[in-house]
Amino acid sequence: MPSSASDLVEMDVIDRDNGQWLPEYRHRGQDWIAGVPGHRYAVRLTNTTGQRVLVVLSVDGVNAVTGQTAAPSQAGYVLEPWETAEIAGWRKSLDDVAQFLFTDLPDSYAARTGRPDDVGVIGIAVFRERQLRPLYSPMPSPPVASGRAREQAASKAAAPAAADSAMAESAPQRLGTGHGQREWAPVGQTEFVRASRSPQQLSQLRYDDADTLAAIGVLTRPYTPYARTAPRAFPEGFVADPPNRW
Repeated sequence: MPSSASDLVEMDVIDRDNGQWLPEYRHRGQDWIAGVPGHRYAVRLTNTTGQRVLVVLSVDGVNAVTGQTAAPSQAGYVLEPWETAEIAGWRKSLDDVAQFLFTDLPDSYAARTGRPDDVGVIGIAVFRERQLRPLYSPMPSPPVASGRAREQAASKAAAPAAADSAMAESAPQRLGTGHGQREWAPVGQTEFVRASRSPQQLSQLRYDDADTLAAIGVLTRPYTPYARTAPRAFPEGFVADPPNRW
């Protein structure tokens, strides 16, 4: 589905190591972001409606909750009306996740589990909730995790154009999403009855490193993702370890 003002859920990617929202670049019908190898990231999902929605999150073609090869019919995250949640990793339990991080394709979780074909894409399938009548009680869907992070978000992602597949194949995918360190990220469970068998929204973002995106024409050289016109006394972030001398 094309991105529009009526999207139920907006999707963004946040670089957790520098606190920056990764800008999206429109190129031949697809939206791209440039990841930094070794950096952790989170997928920010914002419910733009006044009703609950279910979001099935796919990273590199793998369901980020269950680890299955992703399909819209699977479990996902339930967002309350107007809620924003930051999904920071592969869900390992109701209490923790394994961090998302940009890594070389062979070290990506999908490649290491024998599923490298869809590395380089982050996608969502969004479902509305069925509005139940008082006298009718259908069988509930399987429980799904419910996110609780509260943040602000902006910008939308779009589904791909079929004509882009040949273009993307001209430059091999270099970046994937690794299975990083565990971190505490508790969620609860809730019941959710989908309003339809098919999702009301399908959106995705393509990603790779900056050099690859420049090679296929998404970015222009030289690539400067965060241009600064002057130094800032308070640039945000935290104290990083100094680089090794050797």
